Amino acid sequence: MSRMDKLFDLPIYKKAELILDLVNSLLNTISEEDEYLNATKYMMRDDAAIICAKIAGAEGGDIYSIRMQNAAIIRDHAMHLYVQVGSLRFHDSFRDTDYVTLIRKEIDEFRELFINWVASFDKSNYYWDEWELFNPLGAIPPDPNEYQDPINWDDFLEGMNFDDEEDDSEE
Repeated sequence: MSRMDKLFDLPIYKKAELILDLVNSLLNTISEEDEYLNATKYMMRDDAAIICAKIAGAEGGDIYSIRMQNAAIIRDHAMHLYVQVGSLRFHDSFRDTDYVTLIRKEIDEFRELFINWVASFDKSNYYWDEWELFNPLGAIPPDPNEYQDPINWDDFLEGMNFDDEEDDSEE
């Protein structure tokens, strides 16, 4: 099974795609004439799309720190979407309140999937987060006297002969 197939099979990703589809359907019901609702609808679509993208980003690399950073962004956009959708009920020209109830219900179900998904992250596979926000509990900081470059330049530069280039420039 490919990585993309695994992503598309994840319950959290399926739920995020469903929410995106529902938001897109909701947007089709909003009139282009209403400036406020028009601005709001694009924010809602962006929130729903970013949730899907960040799930893919978290699944793309299995590094705890990166997954947690994506999870925090997902949480922020899901909460924002929840509020934005709910606020539509208070706008006089908005009539499709069933969408509000449905999308908020799906976001509540997404939240439950999210909690389990985050709990499944491998806490032993991490890079130290220098901002110390996304380090797993009990992580030991690196020695401050040791430089912690994640790229091993010796391996990267292995086999490259820079002396030959200098010799060529002298001629």
